[in-house]
Amino acid sequence: MDKILRRGLWRKIGIVSAALFAVAGSLLFLSYKVVWTETAPASFASLEPVRFFEFDLPDSNLCNGIRLNLRSAIAIDNETHQVLYCFNADNKVPVASISKLLTAMVVLDDYWPDSVVTITSDDARNSSRSIFRVGDRVAVRDLLHTALIRSDNRAARALARSVAGSIEAFAAKMNEKARHIGLFDTEMFEPTGLDERNSSTAADCARLINYATLYPEIARTTGLKDYSFRVLNRKRLKRIINTNKLVFSKYKIVAGKTGYISESNYCLTTIIEDGRGKQVTVVVLGAPGPQTRFREARRLAAYAFKRLDNSYYN
Repeated sequence: MDKILRRGLWRKIGIVSAALFAVAGSLLFLSYKVVWTETAPASFASLEPVRFFEFDLPDSNLCNGIRLNLRSAIAIDNETHQVLYCFNADNKVPVASISKLLTAMVVLDDYWPDSVVTITSDDARNSSRSIFRVGDRVAVRDLLHTALIRSDNRAARALARSVAGSIEAFAAKMNEKARHIGLFDTEMFEPTGLDERNSSTAADCARLINYATLYPEIARTTGLKDYSFRVLNRKRLKRIINTNKLVFSKYKIVAGKTGYISESNYCLTTIIEDGRGKQVTVVVLGAPGPQTRFREARRLAAYAFKRLDNSYYN
């Protein structure tokens, strides 16, 4: 009888211990979740715009000392947020694949890197050149890299579907995100930038690339020269090269994104750091050729760094 009572007692103790362990585990999980939420990029729950990279545009163009072959441009000292150069910086124009920065932000706000997405015929329709075929099974992490580094449109559409279920619903999230970070001259209709209605200004593109650096995955990925991965249902390893040729220049690229459709011409928004650690944001929109975009960006960066060397503000 005593043995039976002792067994029953130990059984109860075991049940109570297991319950306490489960409660402790739940509290630990909740505390982790709270810490992650506080340190992660802001969600859309708050309607109050974020003020992170603010600067004052001059009343007119500030482009003395250098002439660029562009529709619009801006250069900003990242330390003081002083505008060093601007030309038509508040003109709203198509920005093509620069749109993918907003796409990446929305994806990273609910990021499941190891999830697998299958490329569909809808993803492939009128998508320009792509390394993916219909039926390819790709990890979300690799889709994100391909969208940002190679500017792959099928990758961007597949990501949008995986997050929101439809292109329209994802575009609504992009616009909500844009308002949340204070991009009031930016409007998005889909995740790739192929739609010429995806539009912004040089000033907003400067804010956009700086806010993107708060997402370490975007900054790290867009600064890569290349990236290799494997499509899960294929054997051959795929290697992609960054469309931003400035990553091969003498400058360190903190973050950046290219863009092109015929309506936008060639575009680039980027943060550039020189050998002394000084950073400038450079945006060039509407260059007439792919190499002209990078040539004018380099010229504008050199001009901006020279202004800093000359202690322009003192």
